[in-house]
Amino acid sequence: MPAGEQLVPPSAVDVDLSGLTWGADRSMSDLETGMWRMEAARPQLRTPIVAVDVLDRPPDWERLVAAHEWASHIVPRIRMRVVDAVPWFANPVWSVDPEFDLDFHLRRVRLPEPATFDHALRMCRHLATEPFDRARPPWNAMLIEGLDNGKAVYVAKTHHSMTDGLGGIALMTLLHSRRAEPTPEKPDRPPPEGETTSGWSVWSSQMEKDLAAVPGRIGGIARGALRTAMSAAAAPSTFLGDAWDYANSVLRVAAPPPGNGSELMAARGLGRWFGALEVGLGELKAAARTVDGSVNDAYTAALLGGIGRYHEKFGRPVVSIPVGMPISLRSASDNMGGNHFAAARFSGPVGTHDPAERMKKVRAIVMGLRDEPAIGVLDAIGPLLVRVPTRLLASWYLSQSTAIDLQASNVAGVPVPVYLAGARIERMFPFGPVPGCAVMSTLVSHAGVCCIGVNLDTAAVTEPALFMRCLQEGFDEVVELGRKGDR
Repeated sequence: MPAGEQLVPPSAVDVDLSGLTWGADRSMSDLETGMWRMEAARPQLRTPIVAVDVLDRPPDWERLVAAHEWASHIVPRIRMRVVDAVPWFANPVWSVDPEFDLDFHLRRVRLPEPATFDHALRMCRHLATEPFDRARPPWNAMLIEGLDNGKAVYVAKTHHSMTDGLGGIALMTLLHSRRAEPTPEKPDRPPPEGETTSGWSVWSSQMEKDLAAVPGRIGGIARGALRTAMSAAAAPSTFLGDAWDYANSVLRVAAPPPGNGSELMAARGLGRWFGALEVGLGELKAAARTVDGSVNDAYTAALLGGIGRYHEKFGRPVVSIPVGMPISLRSASDNMGGNHFAAARFSGPVGTHDPAERMKKVRAIVMGLRDEPAIGVLDAIGPLLVRVPTRLLASWYLSQSTAIDLQASNVAGVPVPVYLAGARIERMFPFGPVPGCAVMSTLVSHAGVCCIGVNLDTAAVTEPALFMRCLQEGFDEVVELGRKGDR
């Protein structure tokens, strides 16, 4: 699904099993391999993706269990564990767990009354920080009941190696429905049979595939070299200019953002804290229109404004901070699951106090990043990176990620009301991983509301409640631009 396009979930009866491609590829990509292996060496690099649904009432438990069972039939990846290769230089594969037990993955708890959404968020945070059992399918879900307003919370955690944000939204829509009533006539198929897969068989199978692909690769290299030589001979100045531009693009993409980052948020640790904000999608769009920008420009500018306020509260103003932002590479032909993104980094203009001017700067920066010829260069060198010993790769990656103060992600969500086992989903808050950065903020739009989940490293952000108030002020000032423009 292309970035920016909202996903309208089908009714369960409309699911086309023959065209369902979620997680169709059994082999992990190089990016996914790196994420899976590095966290074993450095716990700071754990990458859980957490989705928190706020429900208007507790769902029917038996229907909820049945929905998960059904989803595991139509998306076999839900029943699959990771089998790593022996030796390690082959990529892991997904294999159906012969001992798959839904009761292990899906839990139900009731908070002591009276409980609030903040209490539920603490439970979600605890679930997020628990490491996965690497011998089982890497996902967990929990229903949290007992909230004082009669509502409930459903939280699902998946390992980032399973999917990126867009793929996760696509997976969640399989559990959601456009109606509250049951759907007994929905299509189904038998669950996949368990598999016994060894690390040696993974390695030998991949080596066999690689050897079979050698002639084609050699031919491809030869054809590419011939085309390159012909281009260079036909127009040497143009060829050299293009090569020089690409080399410079590689340097811009690979180099860390200028500046030293925030001294106030320099520490890193394993503590996490979840915060939630919401703002009308129409309000952000109106603010963005004042500078001919996008929702993402308004969202990022609001985050930077809030972070600037947080620094000022401590009397330590900062001009800019290093920011990371995933750029979606997903196309319409890609499978629903997996990871299809590139990581872009830039210097965020925190010190620009005028929110309109800040939005303009953000837009110019992000548009430039999207046009970088080498934006996907890490994919190109992925086969080399994952062959580096894991501890060395993890140490290198951590040195890069700890230099980022803010990760900002914006994922198109579901534009229509949806239900989970009879309960209406009022909000969907996403919480991305914090693999070395200080702050991870993720926005998902749901039925006209932008739901923003903020995952904080508590060593970097020592006053999380104050930080969230500052972020709220940052959004308030950006939204006010749109209100003034409508007057």
